[in-house]
This record gives sequence, structure tokens and C-alpha cells, in this order.
Amino acid sequence: MEEKFSHEYVVIGCGATGFSVVKELVKKGKKVLAIDISKERVEVLRDENYDAIVGDATDESLYQDIDFSKVSIVMVLTSDTEANKRAVEIIRSISKDVFIIARSQSSKTKEELEQAGADFVIVPSEAMKTVVLEVIRKADTYRKLKLLGKVIESCRGRLGIFTHDNPDPDAISSALALKEIAKYYGVESDILYYGDIMHQENRAMVNLLEIEMLKADEVDLSIYDKFAIVDCSKPGVNNSIPQDIRISIVIDHHPAEDVTAEFVDIRTDVGACATILTEYLKEMRITPSRTLATALFFGIKTETNDFKKNTRTADFLASAFLYPFVDHELIEKMEGPAISTETLDVLATAIKNRQVYSSFLISFAGYITNRDVLPQAADFLLRLEGISTVLVFGILKDKIYISARNKDVRINIGEVLKKAFGDVGSAGGHAHSGGAQIPLGIFGDATDKDALAKLVTEAIKKRFLNALGVEVKE
Repeated sequence: MEEKFSHEYVVIGCGATGFSVVKELVKKGKKVLAIDISKERVEVLRDENYDAIVGDATDESLYQDIDFSKVSIVMVLTSDTEANKRAVEIIRSISKDVFIIARSQSSKTKEELEQAGADFVIVPSEAMKTVVLEVIRKADTYRKLKLLGKVIESCRGRLGIFTHDNPDPDAISSALALKEIAKYYGVESDILYYGDIMHQENRAMVNLLEIEMLKADEVDLSIYDKFAIVDCSKPGVNNSIPQDIRISIVIDHHPAEDVTAEFVDIRTDVGACATILTEYLKEMRITPSRTLATALFFGIKTETNDFKKNTRTADFLASAFLYPFVDHELIEKMEGPAISTETLDVLATAIKNRQVYSSFLISFAGYITNRDVLPQAADFLLRLEGISTVLVFGILKDKIYISARNKDVRINIGEVLKKAFGDVGSAGGHAHSGGAQIPLGIFGDATDKDALAKLVTEAIKKRFLNALGVEVKE
């Protein structure tokens, strides 16, 4: 009995596409059998020492000489879709287990090939579209990086890198990455912030990774030649940056309008600002240090709520790039710091003061000393049964701080907050999370805390529910 072919891969149809596939597989050390109806093509393959035979894809007898129990994948790549369909039917009748990849000329015939038994169908026009879009993306990134490099190199002194007030891991890690990029261009920089780093996870991150950050109100800002801002886009919007400060570099993932700077990269199609900075590092071929990779990975992870909130393909790709360099023991330590007594007190107050309207929950968390406890309270309350949207607010010094969370696919909570509070303060966010700040002065000179709390609660509730389209009874 004649011995059957027992190759790991079988490629049927060795035109330009098939020939390239055969060469790449063999280059990777795979055992490949090439089959083509053209004697000339087969002779060329044999002359280059490839295993090749002449055969018609639609001839059932062709497959009798192949041991499909040894084959991992069969690729049917002729330019004739009907021939490919017949070949798939024959192969599938012989083997139910072998994985079949087939080529189709259009999306219409793709379904026919799948029904015939193909596990995966390639449509060259769709593949070309994907390649073109990826090339466009890379070209756009290259263009942006070229401009970013020029702006940084034009800095004749130090670069000041601002975050938003009370920076979170996304902002901190993004600033750290931009500092590394500035260093690549020979420019020294400092990370600047207003407010406090109060959230236990944020403090743990800064302390464990030994990230150097300066309080902006304790620094002479005149020592900086240029300024950058990450994870927000304008002075005065979610930050205390003086309005007369000229920002040269803006990198953010929150929606923003009328942003002007020498370099602006605002992308709302990513879940974290750290994702954008990671892409920069990757395209610039900068290998991140253990500290930087851990910070960026933690920034993406926390900003997307463990990749469950507003996570896009770019966030997963950025995390995959960082993963080999990450110190996972430090990640565990940053995720599990002790919860503060104040956080527990605010959670208790928020739970006690909750008001529920259908699936919407609103709660006054009281007079607080740390605004970072509000998002934690909102996340916790969103877990309550029957609740789809949560708004938690608290009073800190001369401002009302608001944090909102949402899992109702019909609602964009960032847009709702803008509609509700944009005319009296600053507000915004994404579909799943958002925040706002409102000056307390709009409520007059009320000094009695209980009276003020009641006044604020009624105003916040009315504005928020009206923005959601819920009628509030007087």
C-alpha cells in the first residue's frame, strides 16, 4: 500500500497568496504539503525544495492520499470560490476534526463556505481593508509622535506635566510615561498636581513605585519653559491650574471641545489615558522600566474597572504589551491597602442617605475631607439590586463634588451630568462614569450645615432627575 502524505499543514491553491503562505510556514519550521492544479507552479515549488503535488481541489481522489489524522490545518486558497466550496465539502466528509481555512471572493459567498464546513473564511477585500486601516492608524500615530517630539525638543528648559486635581492611577501613570518620553528627547520634567493624593490605592501606588510628584501650589511655576497636561484638557476643568498658564501638550481620553495647544491628542475611543501613552512608548520602541510598566498597567486596570468598564481593543493591546514587564506582586499590594476610617464613614453616610427613584439612586455623602471617597461609594452603591445609575455627592470646603456611575446602556452618564450641572459648574465623563464640581457659592450665604445640606440635596436631585427625564414632584 502506498504511504499517505502526513504533513501538519496542507495548502490547496498556490497562487500568489498560497505560495506566500507556504513559504512563511516552512520558514517557521512547519511541515507543509502544497497542492495546485498547475504543473508549472508545482515545478517551481519543487525546484525550491517544497513538498508539492499536482491536484484538482474538486477531485475526491486527491484527498485519498492524505492522512487527515496527522493534519492540523487545511487551507483552501484557490481564486475560484465554487472550487473552494466543493473542496471544503469533500474534506469535511472525510474528516470532522481537521480545521479548515477557506478563501472567498466576497462576503456573500463567505456564509456558503461556512455552511459547507469551513471553520474560518478569509475575504481578501476585507483583509485588505483591515490592513489599510491599520496602516492609517500607524501613520496617524507616527505623525502625532513626530509633532510631539518637535514640541518637546523645542522646550528650552524644564517641562511641567500637570495631572488633574487629586490624581488617580491613570493620570499618575500617564504623567510618568510622558516624563520618560521627554527624557528620551533630552528634556527634564516634573509631575505637578493640585489637591491631595488621598485614596488609599493612589497613595499605595505612589509610595510603592516611589513616584516623584510635586504639589503645584508649592512650586514656582515660572521655572518651567513649557507645560503639558494629561488625563484632562484645559486649565480650570477638573483641576486648579491657573487660567493664565499656557498648555503646550494635551493628552486625554475624555470628551472635550475647543482645546488649543501645540500638540493635542484627545481620544474618546480608549478606556484610559495610560493606553495612549503606552501606544506612544510601543511605537517609539521604548522598553518601559518595571516601575513605568507597572504604573501604566495599574492605571489602565483601575480606570477600566478591571477591564469591565468602557474597555476597548486598544486597552487590551496596551495591557498585553506591558504585561511582560509588570511587577504583579506590587499590583496586588496596591490593590489591597487598608481601607481608611473616613472611607467607611462616608460609605455609611451614603448608604444611610440614599434616595431611590425607579432604578436611579442619589445620595448625599455629607461633609467630606477627601473627594476620592465619592467614586468608591458610587461603585459600592451601584452593586445594589435593582439599581442601574448612581449619583453620590459631598461638600468639601467651598465646592460640591459629584461622582456618578451607570450600567444602563440607554444612558450616557457623562452627557447627563453636563446637561444637569454644566451651566453651574464643570461636568463630564463617559457612558459609564462621570463627575462634576459646583461652587458652593451659588447657594448663597447659608451657614447652617443642616439647612445647607437640605438645600443642596434638593437642588442636585432635581437637576439630575430632570436631566434623566424623570419628573420630580414638588
